[in-house]
Amino acid sequence: MFGGIGFGIDGHMAMGVGGEGGMLIHCSRQETEAFLAKRGARPFELRGGEMKGWLRVDAESVSTKRALEPWVTQSVSFARALPPKEKK
Repeated sequence: MFGGIGFGIDGHMAMGVGGEGGMLIHCSRQETEAFLAKRGARPFELRGGEMKGWLRVDAESVSTKRALEPWVTQSVSFARALPPKEKK
């Protein structure tokens, strides 16, 4: 879908490693603006349209464990809070 590798929890994608570098982060639509204020974060665009609830974080902004950990923790927490998807 986005040219990278995605990591899911209970059928929901939590985060991904994008084909153009950096990370894709899943968050609530309400939290998107607050996360965009963080260094290296920008809206995630797919096929020319912005995907609400998804952010792209530049590789330089997640290049250390200390910088990466809050993004991973946030994404995992968000995905775990969603109801599990039913298997088809």
